[in-house]
Formats: sequence, C-alpha cells, structure tokens
Amino acid sequence: MNNKAFRIAVLAATVSAISASGHSIAAPAPAPNAAVAAVAPQSNRFAATIAPAERFEIRGVLVERHGGKGRPLILVPGLASGSWAWQDAIRAFSPDYTVYVLTLPGFDGRPAAGPNPLANARAAVGELIESRHLDKPVIVGHSLGGTLAFAVAEDKPAQVGGVVAIDGLPVMPGTEEMPPAARAQAAQRIQASLARATPEAFAAQQKAYMRTIGVMDMGKADDLARLSSRSDPASVAQYAADDTQLDLRPGLKTIPAPVLVLAPYFDLDSAAQAGQQQITETVKADYYKTLMDGTPRLQVQTIAPARHFAMIDQPEKVIAAIRAFLKTL
Repeated sequence: MNNKAFRIAVLAATVSAISASGHSIAAPAPAPNAAVAAVAPQSNRFAATIAPAERFEIRGVLVERHGGKGRPLILVPGLASGSWAWQDAIRAFSPDYTVYVLTLPGFDGRPAAGPNPLANARAAVGELIESRHLDKPVIVGHSLGGTLAFAVAEDKPAQVGGVVAIDGLPVMPGTEEMPPAARAQAAQRIQASLARATPEAFAAQQKAYMRTIGVMDMGKADDLARLSSRSDPASVAQYAADDTQLDLRPGLKTIPAPVLVLAPYFDLDSAAQAGQQQITETVKADYYKTLMDGTPRLQVQTIAPARHFAMIDQPEKVIAAIRAFLKTL
C-alpha cells in the first residue's frame, strides 16, 4: 500500500471513529428507549477507583496523587475519560513512583469546561510541575492526553523528563495535510454537532464508539461507555474541536526528553480500514513515525491485539512497555 492510499485509509478510519463517538458532523444517535434507561444501574467493573492519598485542583483540573516516593508520573486520560482509565497503572506504579492522575474539566462528571479548554489543561499541567516542584516528571497520556503531553514537553523542555503517548499524537491522524483554514472549518463542524447532542444521544454515541474503536471486548466496551457518557457533551465538543485545530509537529524537535509512542494494533480493524488491504503492524508504526518526524529521541512500539484503549485491552503489555521505558531514563 503506498503512502497516499494509507493516508486516505487512516483519514477514513479517523472520520469513522469521530462519527461513532459523536466527535463529528454526524447527526446524534437516537436516544435509548426510556423504559430501558429507567432500569436499576448495572454493576461496572471499572467504576470502583483507588482512593488517592491527596486530591486537589489546578485551573479546574482535578489532580489525584497516589504514592509519595520516587520519580513523579503524570497520567492524563483522553477525551471524555477519567481516572478509571488508569487503575491498572496506578496499582503497578504507585509503590515506586509518585503518581498524579488528572481529570480534565467537563470529563467524568466534572463541572463543564470553560473557553479554550485544551489551552487551559496545557497550562494546568505546567502549573502542576511548577507548584509541586516536580523533578523531571514523566507525562503519560492517552489519546488527547498524549497530545497534551507533547504540548507540555514543548512548553517546558528542560523540566519534562519523558513522554509516553498511548495512541496520542501531535496532530490528528489523517488530517496532517489539511491547510489551516480547512482544519478550522472541520473544528467548527465538530463543535456544532456535538454541542447539540442530548445526554441520551451522547450515551448512545459513546457506546457505539467503545464497541467499534475503543476496546475489543463488548462487555468492557459497554462498561466504559457508561463511564465516558458521564462527561459533558459540550465540553467534549470543544476539546475535540481544539484538538482538530492543533498541530504540534513543528515543536517536536525542541523536546530533548525521550519519547515513547505506543500504537495499538488490531488486525481485523486494520483490514477493514484499508478496504481489505491489510495494514501491518510495521506499516502502522512507520506511519506514526512520520507524524513524529523530527523528535530527537523517539521510540514507537505497537501493542497488539488492542484497540484505542490499549491499557484496557492489554494492561500487562502497556505496563511492561512503560516500565521498560522508565528504566532507561
């Protein structure tokens, strides 16, 4: 498959993913039947989270600290996600590291985000590093959280000790050749669409997203969707729009710290996205490397089989990859 064909396949997959999750110009999904919605809440394997040692806010961002010794790790969930996305990582790393888990405004039941939420979150991570005098923290981000990790590493190149991005990139895949005007127009359409979603429609969109893009197991997908749907649709819309407009690639060369990008790979999805032309693990890793071009100390590693929430599909592999990366610092 040539590069142009691959970019088209990725763009189509990106649009499909955004549509499924309600992050596009697609009309909101129909609300579920009221009788079904009225039944007693179901148990949720991801809902019980580990109690932090400390909880505080910076610029509306909730920060939960676990552990109190060792190098600081800052865990940043992705779009519409909360600390529930990082429970395995907290268990694995809090005995030996000081782990700060963030929940952004508007996500996971937090109060709605204000104007320019992505820029606010970017500043909040910087303030966390400054106010807590964190020594060379490693920022671990998923999806949008990975993008934020790159942004902060560009803002504070001398203070960030490393970056791990789980399916997070400096530019939205498939949009890397969009001119600025087209990128801004796409962002406006995304925001307008999601802002109109009712809570019921948003919940249905989250379920569709988790089942097709989020994770491989349908039971886990439904549990995760019930959690992600606690987020504020208008806030999610604004974050998605901000992310669409962002292109951090010019600043990657200024990041001196080591960078690890974990690229989830699921062969069945890859075949479907490419129109039955198989996208191999190597092809996907090489594509991610092109989006990270110019990063001085870059590693790209695939995690398979896994969908977007690789830390849910393959927690042991993701934790092992992060642990190996930390040992090199």
